[in-house]
Amino acid sequence: MKIIFDANGGDNPKEVIKGAIEASNEFNIDIILVGIKKDIESSLKEFEFNEKKVQIINAEEKIENEDDPAFALRKKKDSSIVVGLNLLKEKKADAFISAGSTGALLAGGIFIVGRIPGVKRAILPTYIPGMKKSTMIIDSGANMDSTEEFLYQFAQMGEVYLKEYYNVEDPKIALLNVGSEKGKGNALVKKTYEIFEDSDFNFIGNVEARDLAKTEADLVVCDGFVGNVLLKSIEGIAEFIVKSFAYKLQAEDLGPEMREKLSHLIMDMSKKLDSKSVGGTILLGLESPIIKAHGNSDHRAIKNASSYAIDILNKDIINKIKNKLGEK
Repeated sequence: MKIIFDANGGDNPKEVIKGAIEASNEFNIDIILVGIKKDIESSLKEFEFNEKKVQIINAEEKIENEDDPAFALRKKKDSSIVVGLNLLKEKKADAFISAGSTGALLAGGIFIVGRIPGVKRAILPTYIPGMKKSTMIIDSGANMDSTEEFLYQFAQMGEVYLKEYYNVEDPKIALLNVGSEKGKGNALVKKTYEIFEDSDFNFIGNVEARDLAKTEADLVVCDGFVGNVLLKSIEGIAEFIVKSFAYKLQAEDLGPEMREKLSHLIMDMSKKLDSKSVGGTILLGLESPIIKAHGNSDHRAIKNASSYAIDILNKDIINKIKNKLGEK
């Protein structure tokens, strides 16, 4: 198994390289580091690794988050994203991991690697923790505008993904809405509700954002604009609560034993909300696995993204989506 790493992407390229080396050592995989060769070689001096399992491909350019994705793909052909995705398309490796621009990864995934025939849009699935269970949000940022047809296919891909990757036998599917009652919401959600209601989905209706932590739904469907706003709101509120609690703990006159117990509680809360423990998420609907890692990923996040990519490959998720949705 061979995985490509975007060594120019994200806020911490050295951490990407470190995480890739850790993944190669721990999981016994071959890796390709795509980025500025001299910088990669300089970083590699700090680590021990099997040189036969590590390949460097030079790419001098980096696509920045503020770059227009489609324009950057055309103009920055020597960027690590473009070079890495072309290697993936040419079957030089099995998966691509990047902490770089989400927009460029999505556009490159579509125009370079290609969508599964029959799939209208690629999507980003994201798991969020809840009181009863974790719930998957689709789409969490790949598609800012959607139709009811797209949302239906998002649910189809999410259903396959939950069944095959997370072993959820009959996923409960809901629509994210401003109210739980049928008939609520904008035109898009109302039309989608009718389609879901007449489908073979295990559809349980609408769910409000405030109820996500206690919903029975395994999958909550929305367009990428709403999903991205939702997730960033959750991240911001969670960070506020944890940091406020930690600050309050420091200010209180507590005994050592109580302080230690509460400190462990804060750490446990933080772990549940830590994106680094997951590492990344797949762009579902493409011909090969492209894993998007968080922009501020450290080496632990990159190693975890590698483990996730290996699981995606071992469970043959791409072909299972093709069998469900792909045009015969």
